[in-house]
Amino acid sequence: MPRHVVLAYSGGLDTSWCIPHLINEGYDVTTATVDVGGLDEAARYDLESRALILGAKAHHIVDARQLFYDKTVRFLIAGNVRRGGVYPLCVGAERTVQAMESARISVELGADAVAHGCTAAGNDQVRFDTALRAINPDLTVIAPIRDLMPTRTQQVADLEALGLPVPSHGAAYSVNSGLWGVTIGGSETKSSDGHLPESAWQRTKGALQAAKPDRTLVIGFEKGHPVSMDGKNMEPVDLIEALDVIAASYGIGRGIHLGDTVLGLKGRVAFEAPAATVLIDAHRELEKLVLTGRQQQAKDSVARQYGDWLHEGHALDPAVRDLEALLHSSQARVTGEVELTLRTGGFFVEGVRSPYSLLAASGSVYGEEAKDYSARDAAGFARIVGMPSVLAARAGKHGDA
Repeated sequence: MPRHVVLAYSGGLDTSWCIPHLINEGYDVTTATVDVGGLDEAARYDLESRALILGAKAHHIVDARQLFYDKTVRFLIAGNVRRGGVYPLCVGAERTVQAMESARISVELGADAVAHGCTAAGNDQVRFDTALRAINPDLTVIAPIRDLMPTRTQQVADLEALGLPVPSHGAAYSVNSGLWGVTIGGSETKSSDGHLPESAWQRTKGALQAAKPDRTLVIGFEKGHPVSMDGKNMEPVDLIEALDVIAASYGIGRGIHLGDTVLGLKGRVAFEAPAATVLIDAHRELEKLVLTGRQQQAKDSVARQYGDWLHEGHALDPAVRDLEALLHSSQARVTGEVELTLRTGGFFVEGVRSPYSLLAASGSVYGEEAKDYSARDAAGFARIVGMPSVLAARAGKHGDA
């Protein structure tokens, strides 16, 4: 009797190649696409159709957009997380949710194993393996691409030899798309100075070729969650998807991230994160208005650790729950509106307002008028705050240091 495997299926070249390979190894294959955003109805239908043509016995699709937001995205917003100061963790943050749902389906179907299409040279293999084993230590994990290391050119040739469909990107680009953005890897990202051709971009393709009229947007937040756009109340997932389309049309959110991989190698990937780019900047400006300086300092440190651990595949570690607790607590007063102007290729934060404004809570006006303390108070504070430097200068007179 054939063994049964659930394949975490993205529809890309790697997971497409895995289906006939696993069948040839004696498995019945059920494909599972965990939709964490970036798929419309046509794309979902195409994924299922191609999976079945490639030989899958059945295909399951899980709408995990809300789960992804609840488990991860809201904390990425709360932490204003950008790895290396640039990359908003467009795709890596999704992998734990995809692994969790793939494992759940495997248990429900009584499958013998879960398979993924991650390579030996990438971060995703660590994320999938770590999450799958944390969920079910007894689960058998199969990774044909990692173990056999077929080249992308060879995968295309194998599929064509079997008369099976090849994904539209073929061997040229590896594209991953989700609620929080898109990553694109190709020959250009293998060097430190290559750049993508316009045709390789996904959501912003052609957006920079002609200027669009400026557009003003007002994003509303409630306790750190994005909840309205231009006065219309929206669920966060719906808002992110709508904002992504708008911001992408202005060419906002393109970037190329060069950084350290989980494996210790340097890696480079292109990304498009239109909604993430706008929301992180808008949210950060609102926080500046309502959080104290110490709150921001503590939160920034925690947020960087949170992003690093998520990137490294430790999303299910209890320590990550501890970081999330602080991020959640920090958002209690992050409520208000942020006004932005979108322009072709970028945007500008015009202003922020909040019922919890620390600026409005003060009677003083920076650089002009002090009402919360006296001139004598200010002079005394300036004298005291500078005392370490004064003492260091005095001590320096007695030596060469």
